[in-house]
Amino acid sequence: MRTRSFRGRAVSVLAALTACAALTTTQAQAQTAPVRNGLTPATKFYVDPHSKAAKQALVDFRNGDVENATNMARLASWPQAEWFTEGTPDEVRAKADRLVRRARAVGRTPVLVAYNVPGRDCTQYSSGGAADSAAYRQWIDAFAAGIGDSRAVVVVEPDGVALLPKDCGPATDPTGELTAARVADLAYAVKTLKARPRTAVYLDSGNVQWRSVGDMAQRLLDAGVEYGDGFALNVSNTHPTDHNTRYGTWIAKCMWFATDGPEPARGHTDWCASQYYSSAAPNDGTPGGSVSSADPATWRWTDAWYDQNVGTPPAGGLRHFVVDTSRNGLGAWTPEPGKYSGDPEAWCNAPGRGLGPRPTADTGVPLVDAYLWIKIPGESDGSCTRNTGGTIDPEYGIVDPPAGAWWPDQAHTLARNAAPRLTFNR
Repeated sequence: MRTRSFRGRAVSVLAALTACAALTTTQAQAQTAPVRNGLTPATKFYVDPHSKAAKQALVDFRNGDVENATNMARLASWPQAEWFTEGTPDEVRAKADRLVRRARAVGRTPVLVAYNVPGRDCTQYSSGGAADSAAYRQWIDAFAAGIGDSRAVVVVEPDGVALLPKDCGPATDPTGELTAARVADLAYAVKTLKARPRTAVYLDSGNVQWRSVGDMAQRLLDAGVEYGDGFALNVSNTHPTDHNTRYGTWIAKCMWFATDGPEPARGHTDWCASQYYSSAAPNDGTPGGSVSSADPATWRWTDAWYDQNVGTPPAGGLRHFVVDTSRNGLGAWTPEPGKYSGDPEAWCNAPGRGLGPRPTADTGVPLVDAYLWIKIPGESDGSCTRNTGGTIDPEYGIVDPPAGAWWPDQAHTLARNAAPRLTFNR
């Protein structure tokens, strides 16, 4: 019985892996019309048939782990982003060119992430980036040249806007020079990439539990969001899709309010209600009488402020956005109360999470152009320590793999806990 059962499951796994390997053919049969100015609900994203998940499926199968092999084959069938984090201009040009050529051959749109801005991640787990602004701009020029006239979606610099040099500590940028350079570099990247005729460009803007609406809206405006197609939310994070959707809608309305809204509001993103405060709330100290970022039920007061002060902007007046749903199926992780005396790094390799909504450009939400798996499921965020002072991650009892390294156990967990349940992409 054991042998027969294994063989039966093995046939299923082999069928899934065969389908995954044949994905290029499937994609070629489903070409969509060219997209020149951003995404449409008909846009189909490119799936790499040789992804890390596809390779893991083969490893698991050879090890006799049919359940995980099946899940990895399912995971590998869904589109995921390709990150560009280093390399010379010639190297990044060639890498981008290879990717868009493969995608173009099967009539699909690849998702690329530009992640090489100088001083990225405040010297934390994903630190690095180009040596200076001149080097970065040469790198961006080459990146854009590699994309050429092909269809592509580019997410520009995760955390680049939300974590400016001025946010890295009082000694990092005392004169503001580094922050000004960062903002100028981001604007350059957005303009340069959007100059490609069929590239959709989204400037990263953190997540719902980070910067307030008005703060993020102003940062996006400063960094040239108007030159692209919009902004990206929740990259490499786990906050629920609907929470980020509300946050993104508020940001879009706040930017309109402060640029095209009532004359007295021009330049005043700081007047916008947020996930932390709304002047529309009573703010009288009674339960539910003020806005709490931890209690979405109180966000009705934020919605009320936008209803009262923004109303319904003209069609086309609001910036669109995309949401990373690669790890938010079960929402954010909350550690046990009192377990950590310092920052538990809830964003870093959050344990027990699951894949979220599948990648699609047909979201049904007017301002949401796509749900994307921007963070590659199964890649580590870094060697998290939960600020315990050691090297071990107490949630896993090991030294976590470095940022960007493939972590099979995490990939297996994400697939197993997927919400909705993980199925094969057909």
